[in-house]
Amino acid sequence: MLVVTRFEVPEADGPAFQEQAQTALAALAARDGYLQGRIGRAADDPTAWVMTTEWVGVGAYRRSLSSYDVKVLATPLLARARDEPSAFEVLVRDGETRASGRA
Repeated sequence: MLVVTRFEVPEADGPAFQEQAQTALAALAARDGYLQGRIGRAADDPTAWVMTTEWVGVGAYRRSLSSYDVKVLATPLLARARDEPSAFEVLVRDGETRASGRA
């Protein structure tokens, strides 16, 4: 499971946003099923930020969102995200096709 969350952040708020994003990422990283995460900013637009996380599956990701620490430390950041789909099932990894988990 790949989660891609995009944000629009005023340039002046970048350092504070990065700190908040690191706190949120740490809360998510402490949950079962978390594989890895990253925070990035667009090279051509300092107001465009992204946080990506990878999970063993959709269940692990959804359970992480219900944990107390994630609600307190990550939800304020996630509430700032663009309103768009963010959770994706991985269908190809390193050139290898995987079956869809969708019924």
